[in-house]
Amino acid sequence: MIPIFLCGFMGCGKTTVGRIAAEKTGRAFIDLDEYIEQSAGMTIPEIFEKYGEKHFRQLETEALKLLSHSYSVIATGGGALLDGINVCIASKNGLVIFIDTPFEMCYDRICDDPHRPIAASSTKEQLKARFDDRYPKYKANSAVKISGEGTPDEIADRILEVI
Repeated sequence: MIPIFLCGFMGCGKTTVGRIAAEKTGRAFIDLDEYIEQSAGMTIPEIFEKYGEKHFRQLETEALKLLSHSYSVIATGGGALLDGINVCIASKNGLVIFIDTPFEMCYDRICDDPHRPIAASSTKEQLKARFDDRYPKYKANSAVKISGEGTPDEIADRILEVI
């Protein structure tokens, strides 16, 4: 059995849907950001502040290497599967699924979240530009694209249909 890697923009539902999909398939669920926080002993905002985004991205790669052999549903961070090395790790060892959620839905979920350093330090226009830049990369770097509209249960059921 291979891991399932969920990708998509911040707030697309990777964690919420991933938990449900993991439960329905009898797999473990891992939120990559939470895993990194536990491993590093600090929050993501603290990692960004103390070491910068580049260091955080290195931690993502190391975590993906370790988790790529698990029988899990893994919710990746919004930028994790934009890096070529990370894409290779995930696609070689598992199934990458893009949760395609409209920007406005994502924005409503992330706009006031201080735990998301990129969202907290960006305007709506900057986030929209980031979304537009990342969208074709999510499509290109995933094996499957599913709609992120609907209830979390409906989205999780779409994942089950794929796997």
